[in-house]
Amino acid sequence: MLDDVVREIRKFGEKTRIIEKKIVVMFSGGKDSSLTLYILKEAGFKVSALTFFHKWSWPEVLRWGMKFTKKLGVEHYLIDITDGLLKDAVGRKGPICVHCKKVMLKNAKWFALNNGFSYIAKGDNANDKIVGTLLDQCPGDIRLCEIPKIGIPIFRPLIRYKASEVEKLTEEAGIKPYRMYEHGRRKQWREGCPLQYIDEDKRITEKLMDLAFKVNYKVSKIARKHKVRVSVRVPSFEVMCWNCTEEVLSEVKKVIENFSRGTL
Repeated sequence: MLDDVVREIRKFGEKTRIIEKKIVVMFSGGKDSSLTLYILKEAGFKVSALTFFHKWSWPEVLRWGMKFTKKLGVEHYLIDITDGLLKDAVGRKGPICVHCKKVMLKNAKWFALNNGFSYIAKGDNANDKIVGTLLDQCPGDIRLCEIPKIGIPIFRPLIRYKASEVEKLTEEAGIKPYRMYEHGRRKQWREGCPLQYIDEDKRITEKLMDLAFKVNYKVSKIARKHKVRVSVRVPSFEVMCWNCTEEVLSEVKKVIENFSRGTL
């Protein structure tokens, strides 16, 4: 299946001639963006990776991503968006992901335009399609969107493939992203950032951002040890867990108690 997908993407690139242009992939280190980068590289595209990070990003995921791009042999650019995220998010209500995505897309646009890239590629799959969004209203093949409002064409090689198919393709490619064993805000929500666990009814503050990272970093170690998905909302300290046992919940509650008492 992977070979067929690579051939299809190469064929599409040759037909549209974007295979001749420089493309930068918004690379988070998750399975979708990793597979996107892998397929475009294998298909012969002129591709580079662009990773945005901030002071609350998972360091293990960032390190894994750097090793992955080095092994793949592609240029990898890293941009710290801490200041921009604080400016756009603090004082507003969540989910913080809404504010963060705006910061990343804006920075990706200007990075691409100022560094000779003609396209931005994203790892969206078919499960990410949302009725009414700009990218899903593109005329013709929705893999390539050139809506002027965005400011630069967006290429989504995986948009025709379901999340389950992406999972199989990732396994076939031998890609094993570093997992933090997060719960995710929704059933199919990707891993990636502890800031998504700030309670949505709370005004975002830097103190809450720090707390979300510290609590969930501790909890992720418990989750990885037991191979279950666990995260904690803050400041409510609501525990979210898939397939948790009493042992796991007990360990997580101890972490929460220590934070509540101010001992961590």
